[in-house]
Order: sequence, then C-alpha cells, then structure tokens
Amino acid sequence: MPAVPDKITFFEFLTPLVCSGKKTITIRDKSESHYVVGSQVEVFTLETDQKVCDIEIESVEPILFDDINEFHAQQESLDLPRLKQLIKEIYPDINELFVITYKLIANNKSLS
Repeated sequence: MPAVPDKITFFEFLTPLVCSGKKTITIRDKSESHYVVGSQVEVFTLETDQKVCDIEIESVEPILFDDINEFHAQQESLDLPRLKQLIKEIYPDINELFVITYKLIANNKSLS
C-alpha cells in the first residue's frame, strides 16, 4: 500500500485562493487521487516548491469531466469555462477525474 501523501502542489496563481480558504476543492487525475480523508497535507507552489499553507483532506470522490459544473467552479474559485479549460490543459484526454475536497488548517503567511 502506498504511503499517505502529505504534500500537494498548486499552480502559484491558485495558492492565494487556497490560503484564503476560498478554494476548497481540487480536481486531479487518478495518479493524484490517493489522499486520505482526515490527513493533513502541506501545500506547495508547483513552480517554486514553496510551502504556503496546510490543509486537511475531507473527501476524495470520482467525477467525470462532463459532470464538472458551476458548483465545482465556485468551490475552485474560478469560472466554469476557465476551470474546464485548465483541466483540459493539465489532463488532456482524461475523462475520469477525482474531486479532492479540503479545508484550510494553517496559513503559513500568517505564521511568519
């Protein structure tokens, strides 16, 4: 059994949304779906690998690309066309995805 992931990365432009608690889900492919409900995960920027905050995983649920809707866009703090475009850029030709719901635990910027 693989180790419980304790790190997740987001594009740098999304990290302020994660750290503010406005972004409460992320949509990933199967390779990034192994987060465990109740586990604490450190959030890093993808580009610079800087830690920005900690989150707690609340759920991991499968979703088809076509089922991504306005509610998911609100949780992502993006508009729906932008969200779907971003997912297609990251995961071209993948229809089976996972919604990882999380809550903010600690914002590093407020700790420094």
